Amino acid sequence: MRILGLDHGTVRVGVAVSDELHLIAQPLEFIPAEPWEALRERLQAIVKEKAVGLMVVGMPRNMDGTYGPAAAKVREFVALLEPHVGIPIRLWDERLTSVQANRLLREGNVRRDKRKRSVDKMAAAILLQSYLDAKA
Repeated sequence: MRILGLDHGTVRVGVAVSDELHLIAQPLEFIPAEPWEALRERLQAIVKEKAVGLMVVGMPRNMDGTYGPAAAKVREFVALLEPHVGIPIRLWDERLTSVQANRLLREGNVRRDKRKRSVDKMAAAILLQSYLDAKA
């Protein structure tokens, strides 16, 4: 069983997947957030293709630990998605994952146009790796 990590955004959803031993998270892809049906179908396909048993979705929090409007959107997304994937979904703190992803891509000399396409799946991998490390 693998674990899928999602970095939910209003434009794109970053996707990462763990190895079967739950040691390493790898960036997989990003999926356009709209239309909802296409996003749902792609996530269902990934769950089946990768033999996913758990999904971890990033929960945005303010730096003081409170929840803002983005957190409400993530909760709505999870409520819509959960009946369609047939696996448990856990929420996980995603503070600064996009900042870390951008920094890593810059340090790797990834050009700006390619960074824009990679940041969401990289943020999902950072989020998922954080979850894996905490559960080890």
